[in-house]
Amino acid sequence: MTTWFRAYDEDEDLWLYFEAADDGWATRQVEVRGKDSRPVTAASLKEVLHVRDHAGPEEMLRYERQYGVLAEAPLDGWQGWPEAAGISEDEFERLWTQARRTLGVQPDLADRGS
Repeated sequence: MTTWFRAYDEDEDLWLYFEAADDGWATRQVEVRGKDSRPVTAASLKEVLHVRDHAGPEEMLRYERQYGVLAEAPLDGWQGWPEAAGISEDEFERLWTQARRTLGVQPDLADRGS
């Protein structure tokens, strides 16, 4: 079952939004800076795997510069994170669309989950 949630990273002043698969791994991730509400990450597991499997390391670096880095560990236990809370799929989709638009991909071209 897919889960959507948010958490706050006080050290970085970032709101973190995740779409996680039932195995606890992030399938999509959005990060929004607190000070100006600007999206800085909108990474997708599906895209990361595609780039990893079909392009070279330079292409992966280009992807990460544009869309950020997807969480590289299971997100189990997120309920205990600071200011963590479940969010709706609709809220995540709204944030995803806005972040992808800001970071340079038209939302209708962005993948929807994995």
